[in-house]
Amino acid sequence: MGGTRLLAQGTPVPSVTTDSTATMEMDGPVDRRNQPSMLEFGISPYYAFVAGDVTAKGGYGAGIHLRKSLDHLFSVRLDALYARSKGDNEAGDLTDGNRRHDTDWYSGTAYGVVTLNNFKYKGDIRDWNVLLMAGAGFNYFQTEFQCTDEISGFTNCNGTNQPFVEGRNGEVDLEFQTHAAFGFAINRRLSPRVNIGIEYQALVPLGNRADLVDGYDPRNSTSDFRDVQNVAGISLNINLGDISKRSEPRYWVNALTPIKDDIATLNRRVDDATLDSDGDGIVNSVDQENDTPAGVPVDSRGRTLDSDKDGVPDFRDLEPFFPPREGEVVDADGVVTRRIDAPLTQNEIQALIDTSIARAIAEGNMGNNTTRINTAGGAIYLPMIYFNLNSSDIKYEDYGQLASISRVMTANPGMTLIVRGYTDRTGNAQINQRLSYQRARNVIDHLVENGGIERERFILQYRGEEEAIVPLDRSRVNRRVEFLTGMGDATEDTAPEGMMEGDGN
Repeated sequence: MGGTRLLAQGTPVPSVTTDSTATMEMDGPVDRRNQPSMLEFGISPYYAFVAGDVTAKGGYGAGIHLRKSLDHLFSVRLDALYARSKGDNEAGDLTDGNRRHDTDWYSGTAYGVVTLNNFKYKGDIRDWNVLLMAGAGFNYFQTEFQCTDEISGFTNCNGTNQPFVEGRNGEVDLEFQTHAAFGFAINRRLSPRVNIGIEYQALVPLGNRADLVDGYDPRNSTSDFRDVQNVAGISLNINLGDISKRSEPRYWVNALTPIKDDIATLNRRVDDATLDSDGDGIVNSVDQENDTPAGVPVDSRGRTLDSDKDGVPDFRDLEPFFPPREGEVVDADGVVTRRIDAPLTQNEIQALIDTSIARAIAEGNMGNNTTRINTAGGAIYLPMIYFNLNSSDIKYEDYGQLASISRVMTANPGMTLIVRGYTDRTGNAQINQRLSYQRARNVIDHLVENGGIERERFILQYRGEEEAIVPLDRSRVNRRVEFLTGMGDATEDTAPEGMMEGDGN
């Protein structure tokens, strides 16, 4: 239709330019779908002609229309039209049965309009609007026609051929009539306010005057059934309304743009909900520390771990599993600066030994949970470290036990320990040899890295299933590392075949 198309009613911002792309804000396209749209007003000059019983000689006309978008595909349009059409068969002598007419047409039409190129996916604001329209309306027309011997009963016609002379022609007077109407148009968007187009309309009269538009009686056997008033021309279309409060007519916006914008908004929300700025594995919406350094372990709320609760996070703590006791103070590296147990006397060591032995005896654990260490002050019973089936990983619950061993060795700088790993009786013997080696190795590495004990003070040994404490195949007691007093002739076992010295799990 020759109607106007304007700023799109979808998400694009209608304020900017003739751009065919949606204007974007910082947080995405502006959603204007709930705003009222502007009204299109159009003016059209036409070439007019009647398709009927007389050869059309052309004419002229003019029309105005108002068009309102209902959504991205459908709109309604009201048209007012005036057309003056001429016809002339130019058959022989103009007084000898020739047909000729001049017709004035006045009409009003209501159209339903569908935008055809808004069914495709690509694009947002359309540069072109291709549309079809169909509707109905009313008309008045009056016609002057040349009298012939086939026409009688009309004003000034007596049934004889007569020349076409002003004031002596046959006449069809103005009278109310209805019609059906069809049309198509192609419009080009120039700006959010203006578009131009080309269009064509065919208006088909209804009722007993349907073939009188050219003046010739449909009852004559040589006459066609009905005449059709046609107009074709160009249109200048302007969108009316406050562009800051009303959107461009929706037929200029891709019908799928609101859906694409909703998907884009949803994607942004998903991105926001899953954003992890510091890369610690905890999304920002839950993370209570959004600036955790890369690679630093955190808890389920994104907070840096502080295992010994000394106020120094594990990644900076040189003693992350060494909680200070009451009265002790740690420095910026998490190291106790004034250890209460640092200057242990011989009597204090003996008291610790006696207490440990008494507890072990009372609990009946002397046999399976401790190993005996001989020191200058007497025997010390150190705890054994137990492992899960087929694992050489030290359990977190044993960190405290290993911290106690570190304290004893720190208080006894001349002490050397044999760290010996064992396995149970399940699995392949060669695999068990490697597993017992890995267990002893991991314990030594822990004491060196976290307890600050020199590696030279440990002698690594390992045994397989042949030295199980209990005969049960899967006994936890057999999966252990124990500590023995370092003897002058004790030597470190070489790594099992297939493993390099120093390999651990």
